[in-house]
Amino acid sequence: MLTDTAGIHHITGIVRNAQQNVEFYRDVLGLRLVKQTVNFNEKFTRHLFYGDETGSPGTALTFFPYPAANDGRPGTPQISTASLVIPPDSVTYWQDRLAEHGVTVEAPVERFDETVLRVADPDGTQLELVTGVSAVKPWEDSTVPEQHAIRGIHGVTLLSVNRYVTASVLETLGFDLTAQEDDRVRYEAPGEHATVIDLLDRDAEFGREGAGSIHHVAVSVPDVDQLYEWHDLFRERDYDVSRVKDRHFFHSLYVREPGGILFELATEQPGLTADSDLDTLGQTLYLPPWLETDREMIENQLQPLDLSAGQEST
Repeated sequence: MLTDTAGIHHITGIVRNAQQNVEFYRDVLGLRLVKQTVNFNEKFTRHLFYGDETGSPGTALTFFPYPAANDGRPGTPQISTASLVIPPDSVTYWQDRLAEHGVTVEAPVERFDETVLRVADPDGTQLELVTGVSAVKPWEDSTVPEQHAIRGIHGVTLLSVNRYVTASVLETLGFDLTAQEDDRVRYEAPGEHATVIDLLDRDAEFGREGAGSIHHVAVSVPDVDQLYEWHDLFRERDYDVSRVKDRHFFHSLYVREPGGILFELATEQPGLTADSDLDTLGQTLYLPPWLETDREMIENQLQPLDLSAGQEST
């Protein structure tokens, strides 16, 4: 029997430069580089994972660096923004920190009783730092002091070509309509973090996937059996749904709903620490067993990445 999904599992974006990506998300935002591996569908493309100490579901941001990628263009149908939780008294800290690192920060805005700082990463990915309370424990070796550190994912914002259908899909996944402010309609899943999906009730030009765009948002499901049930449901509704895939750190499927948003449904187990030492997570290139025999060839083709560059302590 199907159960509601448990909020956001991870968010995945497309960027151009792996080095700049690490130096922004690890060194400026203070997230842990939990895993560096490859895109299992394109083994000569890096796949970088950031999050709390273990990259637990609800904290993970992941990126595919494509050096030759064209710039993305904001518009429909897209996940326009990813938002992260910061403590309520940390707004000034983050304004100062980002400015010190040359990151443009828009003036704070108030929304749904939250304070929001809007920024962009080096490739133009639209991010928000949103005040709130979260059960996530920050990575203790972060470059950001614990009292100000990011507490995982807050949510995402969607631009759909069919808002009513996308809203129906959100409700099917277990997100309930909880509030509306201007043209922003809020849906929330049960839980203590990574529960928010905002659907914008506005018209927008068509966007283009590329560097700085968010490729998909994944929601959590309890196990593989549930994935097969979700697959059957989406097939019955004639949605564009993939087969269930083994991503080594989790199993998942992808569904492109009629509003144009790409959702992934992902299991929480075995997790990003599978087959890894917690103390050395992310320090070396991880390859699953079926790619290990090609390691030398893969490493020679990947965009260079120096993990010693850009580190700092605060």
